[in-house]
Amino acid sequence: MANIGRSNSEQLRRTLQEAVVKCSERCLYQSAKWAAELSNSLPEPLSTSTSFNSDPDSQMQDVDLPPPMPTSFSSNPDPEEARLEAQELSKYLLAKSYFDCREYDRCAAVFIPSTLPRGPLTPTSPIAKTRAPTKAAKGKAKESSPSTGPSSIPLSNSLPRLSQRSLFLAMYAKYMSGEKRKDEETEMILGPSDVGGTVNRELVGLARSLEGWFADRIAKGLSGNNQGWLEYLYGIILAKGKTEEDAKSWLIRSVHLCPFNWGAWLELSGLLNRFEDLQKIVRELPENLMTLIFHLYASQELYQSTEVTHHQLSDLERIFPESQFLKTQRALLFYHSKDFDQAESIFSTLLHADPHRIDSLDHYSNILYVMTARPKLAFLAQVATATDKFRPETCCVVGNYYSLKSEHEKAVMYFRRALTLDRNFLSAWTLMGHEYVEMKNTHAAIESYRRAVDVNRKDYRAWYGLGQTYEVLEMHLYALFYYQRAASLRPYDPKMWQAVGSCYDKIDRPIQSIKAYKRALVAGTYYEQGSSFGSGATNGEHPQQIMDPETLYDIALVHEKLGQQDEAASYMEMALAQEEGPGEDDGDEIRGSGTGVTGTTSKARMWLARWEFARGGLARAMDLANELCQDGVEVEEAKALIRDLRARTESGRSPS
Repeated sequence: MANIGRSNSEQLRRTLQEAVVKCSERCLYQSAKWAAELSNSLPEPLSTSTSFNSDPDSQMQDVDLPPPMPTSFSSNPDPEEARLEAQELSKYLLAKSYFDCREYDRCAAVFIPSTLPRGPLTPTSPIAKTRAPTKAAKGKAKESSPSTGPSSIPLSNSLPRLSQRSLFLAMYAKYMSGEKRKDEETEMILGPSDVGGTVNRELVGLARSLEGWFADRIAKGLSGNNQGWLEYLYGIILAKGKTEEDAKSWLIRSVHLCPFNWGAWLELSGLLNRFEDLQKIVRELPENLMTLIFHLYASQELYQSTEVTHHQLSDLERIFPESQFLKTQRALLFYHSKDFDQAESIFSTLLHADPHRIDSLDHYSNILYVMTARPKLAFLAQVATATDKFRPETCCVVGNYYSLKSEHEKAVMYFRRALTLDRNFLSAWTLMGHEYVEMKNTHAAIESYRRAVDVNRKDYRAWYGLGQTYEVLEMHLYALFYYQRAASLRPYDPKMWQAVGSCYDKIDRPIQSIKAYKRALVAGTYYEQGSSFGSGATNGEHPQQIMDPETLYDIALVHEKLGQQDEAASYMEMALAQEEGPGEDDGDEIRGSGTGVTGTTSKARMWLARWEFARGGLARAMDLANELCQDGVEVEEAKALIRDLRARTESGRSPS
């Protein structure tokens, strides 16, 4: 795949350029931008670089002319569709101009009636007879799922005879009109009337009309000539109605028919909750380049920061060496694996290459926030504000800057502004929840995190934030539930399992607590080995990793509660050993870089000193107490223990 030939590269470029034209014709501007950027990231053909970089006065200028430019409108191989498009050209141009001016109702009224039929959302699916029934859904999805039996409402095509291009534009304008009206009717962010129940009222009519149109195409035997754009719109509508399994089916149909519509792939990725879901649907996807890009993107969204994912990304970068999208995916993979230095370096390079690019700057600001790189975050906020201060990403960057300065009220103000611009902007909900936690406003924090989960159920930060907030409220069973959800999304993140173990300990379930803490130890070694993808041991060596002393200390305390003193002592010894790092024996000169003296290792040393004192190991207890005095931690308690040890030694009495 990586060794793509020059002719194949030019064919791919023409296909992407055609996709840009088709998406622009249907006002899918984000998909058009994505395809255009991907096309531009392909290596330049030799003819272009030699002809147009030479002297403009040269007589050889006419040699090796560039390839012909694509036309303004895409061609249609279907003669009937081409005839309809030619007849509707004037109306189409009028409707598109209305759409570009955000006059969505006027755009839709050019082609379809102002009132669409009303009825239940998706009472019958035209593909119900051609595929197996889906599994029973839950909650809202169950209520709105299409039935596979006879429908009480007959399907009829109430739409005028139009080309698929014009019909999509009109119905998409109707959908956007409903979204715009929904935003206008929505109350203030987290205001007293903001319950998150405002819906797009156009969905019902659009669903009924599309179902009738699809049923009519099937009845006339024309379904084989579908272009995939209306399938994409129907998939969006089903996803909005929580009929997710059917939405997946229609979106898969769409990407088979028009694979370079990136919007369809994005919608499909949003319906995947686990990596197993991705592995399941990959078998149903077309075998082409877009499926590989989708698999990479979905894996990144599902936090699969594995070497396999990095190798897939490297293969794609050989085809698109200058793709900013792929470089952003690389940075996000490093971010998910907690390799913040690598992620920051990539984002910094992207910013210097294109300082006006706002996409994904909210993730870059999160990385700078974690690294406490305040000067860089301030510079990023200035650059983003100078480019476009009314983008949600810009507001999140500025909000992170104020949060790093501990000005939490100002940070909340900017996160609210981001949500005013885009109610479904995930980062703003999650970050605003963090700020409310800092402000001790637990009610607002919980509501913010719940909205983040509603937008994206894969956001482990929101689940973890809910767990933290309920833990502050000492509602440990609730906190345990949310921590478990976060851990299921990030099974190799030790922080998640430490939180689960802590909750189990607080609800007096010590066995489960120990298991969770041990899982955290395993997850910690995973991140140590996989953080830099190649920076670890080589030549088949197995690197010895440092274990988290705090987790070892917590395990020891749980064993102490169970009365298992010897087990507790062994884990305390392990926690103490992490100060110097792994080594073969005490005389091993080649040892890993340990944690050094920390508060946790000092507490473990104090526990061991008291344990040795209690069982009569006075010499070892004295050594540990002297080490504590040198550490500078727990000094007063260590001195008191030394006095007790000296008194016992002088009296010659053994411990009772």
